[in-house]
Amino acid sequence: MTDSLPVALYTAAQVRELDARLIAAGTPGFELMQRSAHAAWRELRRRWPQAAALTVLAGRGNNAGDGYLVAALARRAGWQVAVLSVGDPQALQGDAARAFAEARDCGVRIEPWRADASLQGVLVDALLGTGISGEVREPYAGAIAAINESGLPVLAIDLPSGLCANTGRVLGQAVRAELSVTFIGLKLGLFTGEGPDRAGARVFDDLQADPQVVAQVESEAVRLDRPSLARVAPRSPVAHKGSFGQVLVIGGDLGTGGAALLSAEAALRCGAGMVTLATRPEHVTASLVRRPEIMCHGVESTYGLTALVERADVLVVGPGLGQAPWGRSLLSLAAQRGVPQVWDADALNLLAGGGVELPSGCVITPHPGEAARLLQCSAAEVQADRPAAVRELARRYACVALLKGAGTLIAEPDGRLALCDRGHPAMASAGLGDVLAGVVGALLAQGLIPFDAACLAVWLHAAAGERLGSQGRGLAASDLIPLIRQLLEEQSPCLK
Repeated sequence: MTDSLPVALYTAAQVRELDARLIAAGTPGFELMQRSAHAAWRELRRRWPQAAALTVLAGRGNNAGDGYLVAALARRAGWQVAVLSVGDPQALQGDAARAFAEARDCGVRIEPWRADASLQGVLVDALLGTGISGEVREPYAGAIAAINESGLPVLAIDLPSGLCANTGRVLGQAVRAELSVTFIGLKLGLFTGEGPDRAGARVFDDLQADPQVVAQVESEAVRLDRPSLARVAPRSPVAHKGSFGQVLVIGGDLGTGGAALLSAEAALRCGAGMVTLATRPEHVTASLVRRPEIMCHGVESTYGLTALVERADVLVVGPGLGQAPWGRSLLSLAAQRGVPQVWDADALNLLAGGGVELPSGCVITPHPGEAARLLQCSAAEVQADRPAAVRELARRYACVALLKGAGTLIAEPDGRLALCDRGHPAMASAGLGDVLAGVVGALLAQGLIPFDAACLAVWLHAAAGERLGSQGRGLAASDLIPLIRQLLEEQSPCLK
């Protein structure tokens, strides 16, 4: 389960620096523009082999230059081609002006954009690229709306216009493409926030960039893929259950006992040596019937929890915990234990409310709403800049922060950032976060450091959901657990 995309993710500024370094190293800018156009044209024909008409919507920067060169290639191939210039072609400079001249000289029909302009064939978005930072304004907003309302296939060159390359935020209005062909360096915004929805299928072309030049620019984040993941050490033939940690899951208030049980079962299936569940006494019988391998204890107060906490090597706190006095008291006791911990769900809501401090060595796993409460802002603000939000969570709480959602992000307090672009919309179902928390706990118990445990757990969870999601709606959280176990074995075999 690997793909052909590179793992490095860049901001718009970093990609501009890569472009400048490639030019300084001897590759002319117009040569890079021609390579971009050929890459886009090649993917366009592969995606829509029966097409014979093309409409390019061009802006006024280098993104427009790419579009003009694609138009020239299509015209030479005998296609019916038109360019609608939203930006004045006479204002183009440098390589973009040269590309415009090439399209004009080979007979491409170039007309000013009008609201009633006819759009035909495959639409090529060459409007704004990565240079935009503020909200999209007219006439670009109108052109983007026309593209989205046309019902025609859309290819975005480098990045859907109106999508922030750094955050995946829609800047007021953004193209929704079926295919985005991006160049030199993958843009972080294509993989998180609204990026996956707006970009469609993503194809990368490095434009034959010298790897030594590319290596001179540090990336913003790493995209998780099998080769980049940490591995759990293989087991000795004389290993025993005490060798792989005891995970204690604390949660499951009245009415939400299943959440804590899902976490405990996920921890068990992912290799924790022993798993204990501390929950309401009312849930003990059902838990033992479902999974007798889990040591289930009914606790009424911290008195019944103290000995369990002292024996545990890793704590998973929060699934179904609730915010009533019972959950508050259990969380307060857990916070005093200096072992690796995973805080999820109501543990995070209680943390946001104050009165408890997160111990060191923790992983927190908020969704955007929980992240907003922790950062004292709105969920919309979190989603507007997910990379900044997850980094602030990690810094403020001195932990590894895992911000769930499309393009899940994992950050360390020093700013290190990873992204997982696996997953499936069928995963929008209750209980999946509880499973993820248990997987993180199991990996911590087996010796992975918090950042590596979080990254591997997210990838396993998302990859399992992606595979099962292909079967359609109705995915249950417990469906993931056997497949996560299988994927973990493929990634990190139990025996050498």
